[in-house]
Amino acid sequence: MGLPASSTLTAMSDITIPADLLPADGRFGCGPSKVRQESVDRLAAAGPTILGTSHRKPAVKDIVGRIRSGMKAYFGLPEDYEVAVTNGGATFFWDAACYGLIEQRSAHAVFGEFSSKFAKSAEIAPHLESPVTVESEVGTHPTMERIEGVDVYALTHNETSTGVTMPVTRPAGNGLVLVDATSGAGAIEFDPTEVDAYYFSPQKAFGAEGGLCVALLSPAAQARIGGIRATGRPTPPSLDLSIVLDNSAKDQTYNTPAVSSLFLLADSVEWLLGEGGLSAVAEDCREKSGLVYGWAEDRDWATPFVADPADRSPVVCTVDLDDAIDASQVSSILRANGILDTEAYRKLGRNQLRLGVFPAVDTADVEQLLASIDHVVEALTA
Repeated sequence: MGLPASSTLTAMSDITIPADLLPADGRFGCGPSKVRQESVDRLAAAGPTILGTSHRKPAVKDIVGRIRSGMKAYFGLPEDYEVAVTNGGATFFWDAACYGLIEQRSAHAVFGEFSSKFAKSAEIAPHLESPVTVESEVGTHPTMERIEGVDVYALTHNETSTGVTMPVTRPAGNGLVLVDATSGAGAIEFDPTEVDAYYFSPQKAFGAEGGLCVALLSPAAQARIGGIRATGRPTPPSLDLSIVLDNSAKDQTYNTPAVSSLFLLADSVEWLLGEGGLSAVAEDCREKSGLVYGWAEDRDWATPFVADPADRSPVVCTVDLDDAIDASQVSSILRANGILDTEAYRKLGRNQLRLGVFPAVDTADVEQLLASIDHVVEALTA
């Protein structure tokens, strides 16, 4: 589909997407992502017995236990790996790792907004040496190799700002491998033995609300946490990973959590297990994202932002539009018609759509979304 040789832009207010083109559910955000209505209904039913009750009593501790056992099964973790659950999201983990996992110096693969944030936390930590950053242009990812004097390698599985996926492999050497997996966890397969801390917030592929952090920790990571704690390094209790581990082993969080977020996460991981587990879910996401990338390649006015198909995210699809089409205008029209959160990442500054196709998003809705975008562009350029 190409643009007409000459066109006049149609007023946004004049564009209504026909009902037969609209997706049944218009949520395509890259975080927070679509929360399944079935989960919301079960939360409402369970509310009187869990909401407003102590997080250190059996009803809520049972939910944390379901999360921890469900994650272990879903990711196929070795028996000696630990699933830690706490408050604060991935942002918490960046700061906590600077106190509890990095001994002296870290190296960071930086290829977008979120992969740069952990490096910034390490840079300002007064007790650490300045980190090494291995960078690449946005739309690509760097390759991390062994670096002398580094005891932590920080990778990002899926860069949410750009839609680039990076393979998770352990560099040669003795450093721990920490992987920020917030937008990839639960939708991309990986080998758990290649990482020591695979951490994420649950408001992406797991379709839960924010405010929580889950970390899958290897025996080496657990030993590092204990070893640093034994040195007496001054650490704020709210950032102390040894406290996180101790409380997680008791199926509770150190600070009071949002119980609704815990419930939605437990319900989601059990649903994903019922869908066939990580392998089946990852394949479903690859198929849905393949629809988006194939659609973009078939249009003269759209292009997948990530040039190398092997690096394209299966859950965060970034698509550049021709300069003649204002992507922000397209997103505004979609929003006015009930299709939400298709805007590009605000700091990337590209004329782009960013479409989340996480596990809870139905394939039929992805197909309808693409048809709706076609309709909007045709109307704008008629």
